[in-house]
Amino acid sequence: MDIILSNSSDKPIYEQITSQVKAQILSGTLAAGAKLPSIRALASDLGVSVITTKRAYADLEAQGFIETVQGKGNFVAGGNMELLREERLRQVEGHLAR
Repeated sequence: MDIILSNSSDKPIYEQITSQVKAQILSGTLAAGAKLPSIRALASDLGVSVITTKRAYADLEAQGFIETVQGKGNFVAGGNMELLREERLRQVEGHLAR
């Protein structure tokens, strides 16, 4: 999972993580059922706090993009094709509005 963070961005770090993971799910880079790095491992890899990655994962789960399985980890949510379609439409609408 490739995530590039920028301290000069106007977006908070957790939002940068959230949007990049979401983009990878929407593009198919991260397939349904794919295991995501643990919160601690991702925080260590990115050089950010555990709280930051926990917030990003919580946002992704609230939006239905990932699922947490107690004792096993975080996975890309499966069976949410309608959610993915709606998100892609939102992105297209945003591009058209610009």
